[in-house]
Order: sequence, then C-alpha cells, then structure tokens
Amino acid sequence: MTFIVRAGLYALVLLLACASAIAQPVKLGAATYLATPKSGDKAPPAAPYRTEAMLKLAAPTTQWYSTLIFNPKPEALFAHPLAVKATPEGLELALPSKQVVPTEFRTTEIHYPHKDPLLIAPVAFEPGPARLARATDWAVDIAMDRGADQMHVTTAHGSPYAYITLSRGDVGIKLPSAGERIASVADARVLALRIGDKSYALFGPTGVRWEQVSPTAWVGHMPEGKGYLSAAALPDDRAESVALLTRHAYAFLQDTRVEWHYDPASSKVETTFTATTRVMEGADNGPLLGLYPHQWFNNASVADKLGPAYDSIRGKIRLLAASQFKVERSYTGVLPYWPGIQAGPGASQLADLLKVDLRKRRDLIPVRENKDDWRVSAYWQGKGLTRATQLASVAEQQGDLAGRDQLLGLVKERMEWWFSGEGRSYFHYDKGLGTMVAYPDEFFAIEQMNDHHFWYGYWIRAAAEIAMRDPAWAAKDKWGGMVDRLVADIATPQRGRSDFPFLRPFDPYAGFSMASGVGLYDFGNGQESTSEAIAAWGSLILWGEVTGNRELRDLGIYLYTTEIDAVSHYWFDTHGLVFPPEYKNIEASWAFGGRYAHKTWWTDEPRQTKGINLLPVTTFSTYLGRDPAYVKRNVAALKPEVDAYNAVGKLPPNPPPKDVWQDIFAKYLALADPSAALAQWDPFGSVELGDTRSHTLHWMLSLQGMGTPDLDVTADTALYGVFKRPDGQRTYLAYNAGKAPITVKFSDGKTLVVEAGKLGR
Repeated sequence: MTFIVRAGLYALVLLLACASAIAQPVKLGAATYLATPKSGDKAPPAAPYRTEAMLKLAAPTTQWYSTLIFNPKPEALFAHPLAVKATPEGLELALPSKQVVPTEFRTTEIHYPHKDPLLIAPVAFEPGPARLARATDWAVDIAMDRGADQMHVTTAHGSPYAYITLSRGDVGIKLPSAGERIASVADARVLALRIGDKSYALFGPTGVRWEQVSPTAWVGHMPEGKGYLSAAALPDDRAESVALLTRHAYAFLQDTRVEWHYDPASSKVETTFTATTRVMEGADNGPLLGLYPHQWFNNASVADKLGPAYDSIRGKIRLLAASQFKVERSYTGVLPYWPGIQAGPGASQLADLLKVDLRKRRDLIPVRENKDDWRVSAYWQGKGLTRATQLASVAEQQGDLAGRDQLLGLVKERMEWWFSGEGRSYFHYDKGLGTMVAYPDEFFAIEQMNDHHFWYGYWIRAAAEIAMRDPAWAAKDKWGGMVDRLVADIATPQRGRSDFPFLRPFDPYAGFSMASGVGLYDFGNGQESTSEAIAAWGSLILWGEVTGNRELRDLGIYLYTTEIDAVSHYWFDTHGLVFPPEYKNIEASWAFGGRYAHKTWWTDEPRQTKGINLLPVTTFSTYLGRDPAYVKRNVAALKPEVDAYNAVGKLPPNPPPKDVWQDIFAKYLALADPSAALAQWDPFGSVELGDTRSHTLHWMLSLQGMGTPDLDVTADTALYGVFKRPDGQRTYLAYNAGKAPITVKFSDGKTLVVEAGKLGR
C-alpha cells in the first residue's frame, strides 16, 4: 500500500510538472492568449533589481531608467542636465557636455557622454547593489542599501539636483580632477566647487562640516540624525546662480505627476506638470524644475519666469522656480482615410494599379504556406495588416466594395489566426513583467522588450479599420478584448497597476517614446522610428473613437500631439534650438539620452536612415507637412547624402535597390508639393513593405486635388483634417464614428454636417 501511495504521489507530481511545462491557454472572448510560452520559446527577461514593493507592480520597461531593473551593473541615467550612475563605489554624478564625433560619411554625431563624474558615497558603509525603489512620472528613487545600512538617491528629468539620504555616517566626495572651492559662497552648508570648466555644489544639513582630505577628495561630516544632502551641477559659477540653487536645494522631490486634458471645442491639449516636495530644513521655497525646449518654447505661461539655463543634448534646459507648470498644444486631427479620386489626371492609372494590387492581395500580408510553420514576426505581420487595410480604404472610396471586403476578410483571417493561440505565432502574457509579447521574437521585442509600440500600433489600427465596418467583430466578447490587451501593453493610463505599467514606452517629461526595453547602452535610452510611435498613438485615437472609449481617445490625442511636438525639436530641429552648427545633417534619425546621429540600427544607407522617421506614411502623417519649406529641404538633402555614402564604397553584400523607399519620399514631398512628388515617383519602382502602389498614388492625387495640410485650422471633433490649395481654397473633412449625425465646427467658422459612419466633405 505504501508503495502504491508513493507511486501515485510521484505520478501526480510528474503530471503537475508536465502540465506546468505546457503552454496554458487563457480565453478572452473569441481569442486566446497563453499564460506561458510554448515549448522552445523563451520567456521575457526577469527584472529582479527592484525593491519588494516594486516587485509587486508591473515592471516599468522601456523607460529612461529601465537599465536599473534589469542589470546588476546599470548604465548611466541621462536625467538632463545631469547624468547619474549607480556603481558599487557609490553614485556618480556628472554634467555632460558636447562632443562632436566625425563619421566616415563626412558628417558628425553629437554626443553628451557621462564622463568625469563626481563620486558620492557613504563613508561608514559600502553601498549595496542598485535597485529601483520608486518611479513617479519623471523621477525615480534608487535604493543602494546593504543590510540595515541605507543609501537612497532621487533623480529626475530636468532637475539640476540628485537628492541623497544616508542612514548613518559621513559622506565622501571624490572629484575627477583637482577642484577649486568657490570662496564667495558664504553658506557653511554648501560646498561649491569649480572643476575644470564645470561647477558643482553639494548642499548638506545645518551643522555639516566640509573637510578637504586631498586635492580630489572631500568629506562631509554629517550631524547626528541629519543624513541628507543634495548634489547639483551649476549652470555657471556666478554668485546669483549658487544662491538660486541653495534656496531650493532642501526641497526634496517626493512625487512628480503629469495630467492631460483634451478640450474638443478648442482642439487643445493642456498638460500639467506638478512636483510635490518634502522640505528637509529651512523655509519652503519649493522645487527648481528644468524645462526642455518643447516645454518652454512659445509657452507664454512661463516666458517671464525662467532663470538660468544648462546646455544639454536637448538644447537649453531652463530653470523654473515653481511646483507646477502647464503646456498647451493644438491637436490637428487624424482621419481613417481620404475620399476617392473619381476624375482628373491619374484616375485611370489609379484604377489600373488598384486592379493589380487586388489581384495580389494575399501577398500583402507576409505568410508561409504551412500555417503551422508561420514564423513571420508580429512586426511584419502588423505592417502587412495596415498595408491591406489602407488598400481596402482606397478600394472602398474608389467604389470597389467587393475588393474592400476581400481585403478586410483577409485581415480578419490573419488577425484571428494569431489571436487564436494556435500554431507557432501567438501572443503570451508574462505576469512577471506585466506584458503582452508576440512570438516569434524579432528585433529583441521579447528578449529585450524592445519596440512594443511600433509593433502593436499597426495591429490596433488594423483592428480599428475593421471595427468601422464591422462593429460586432470588435466587441469585447469577440476579438476586441484581445486588441484592448495590446492597447494596455503600450498605453495603460493608470499608475501602480500589477498587470501593465503606466504608459510603458512613453516618457511624459521628455515628450517622446523610447524603444529599448531593458536599457543596454552607455548613451541611454531613446528611439529611432518616431513616425511609427506617432502612428501608434494615432491608432489609439481611432480605436478609442470607433469603440466609444473616450478616455482612450483622449489619451491617444495627448500622446499624438505631445510626441509630434517633441519630435519637431529633437529629431527635426525645425525651430533651430537643438542642433549645433557642427551637426551636418538636416535631421537626426537616432535620438538617445546622450547621443544623436544620422544612421539606423541596421544600416547607414541614407534613404532608409531618412525614411525610418517618415514611415508608415498614412492619413495620420499630415503633421509632417507643418513646414513645407523644411520638407523640401529634407528631400533635397537626400541626393548629396547618398552620394557621400556611395563615395565611401561600403555597400552591404546584398544592397537595397537604388530607389529603395522611393514611394515614402514621394508621399512625404507631396505634403509640400504634390505635383513635384508625382513627377518624381516611379509607379514601377521600389515599394516599401508597409505600402502599395495604389495607396501611394491615391495619397498624392488626393493632396494634389485637396491641397496640402492646413494645420492652423482645427475642429471640435477627433477625426478631421483640413487642406489648402495654392489658390487659398480649403477642403474640410471629418469622419463620424458615432450612430447619429453630427455638426462639426471648424475654427475658421466652417461647419460640416456628417452622417453616422461616414466621411463628410
């Protein structure tokens, strides 16, 4: 009997072990995702370097500080103007400065490296491994505890300070080279140092005694029970600047919060930044915040309140003595599609191209013949889904409803197959991180948690296009619940959730998204394809509006308008506030915490380097036409960039076509000059894998007929667009996703009645 019982228990344990190794399906309406990866597929990485409280929450991947939670030796955090790095010896703090790095293509990169830092460390104990202890909207707390001994650091975007607390003992300061104490500082709490061409200050508690122990080392003897100090880089060594930073040095950041509000009547998005502080001693003078150019430029509410500025990779960061400030931006609208081209030059050519594209419709979405071996990643599948739905809209507007239905049927088939959880291509929810991932992995989207917003934006838009025509398909008890999971992965608006983090890739203070999930680089986190990020936020607007989710729609509008504004500064520098004279290119394709450059991860080839911040060119892309003169300059720069690249003679073994992505550039140029775009486009030339010839021609003919985007005229609805011809005639468009007619009011006085489910013109 004992043997039988033991054998039964062994069999039960073996059965449970085998069951745990089998991927566990989770039903969600008609869809299924898996709670564990399938055999042979690796799970996302662990993020162990978090405090116990933070381990209970979804991991904040893809942020400027995400290196902290994945890496035992985290890289530097580029908080701007400071860079800080947690090391076994203590906290490194530096003020990065410009380095111009020549490239082999007769251009330059601009670096602001973490270099020559101060090292701040407890004297009484050795710091422990860094762990993320707290994350608010633009600040983080780093725990460097060892047993009962505690060292905590708070650093924040825009802040000139790092706030440090020690559980006991004195604090040691090591300098990168011999420093000179700034003698004019009379406050005994302050150690102000000039080190080369940079100045720093440390602000200790009342009773601190600063002692120089060598030309490159100081000790702050801390009074009992007052283990706090702030360390700052100074904008300059003037007495007024030291006094300003001293006045605010004891207001330690406790919380940072961003709130957004979209007002449809004015088509304005108001963003409010609020910092909460804890006064460690003295008067409550509030915090000192550093504003990026996209926050202070053309912002009348702060114009007369700004103080000294820091040079940074983002341009001038200007100080504001306030606990709150606001930024207001105009939302310029998106549309699901544009009207058909029924007559005029190009209409017959469009009809011919449409017939060809429809005949090849099954090639639009990558797939292998054997679905059980369907190993196309969700990125390429998503691009194919959007490619097909964009073509479906063209077919619909050209009157070919049968062609539209064939395309939408194909899109449904492919999405439903992925959403079914069958085969080798599927979605998995990882509870440890709080994320949805799609297999197979590519571009390290699972292994390093990269690019989720790039990938899922395509899927969300395709789902919204289906929902416009077939609401039942998008119901939560059908396939809509799965789409909502993808939305939640990249754009959860609530803080402190255990299932998904707050706005996973989006940095509310920097104003743009980031792509690296785990933070591997010594130049910080950042992004390459801003246009794919902005397309993802446009997808949220469309999905939210079509499904009646106003909260999501408004979130999408906030993300869309904010990232567009930030990109205009930090990738395109259209206001002339960021790029130095030494930078040779008209735009950056990479922008990271400490570096920007004109290249991509996979190639230096100029056409792809430039195009990666344009594609996918869809009805969400009208923002790119804000400055037609800039568009023309950017396109004109392409030929000399290609010539310089070819002169180096480092072509890859299988070079792309010489006209690679020519459709992307034609569509981009059409935002400024449609006739010139049509003249340069080759209908038999290269086509980017997210587009079709029919959609490209329809785009250019539409702009030739309607005019280029007029982004100065807004409307009181979410889905709209305004275009203006050279003769001044405007075209007004609005889409009504509701069930009853609406009257749309435009800011120039025009009104438009739009029937339910229709595009009004």
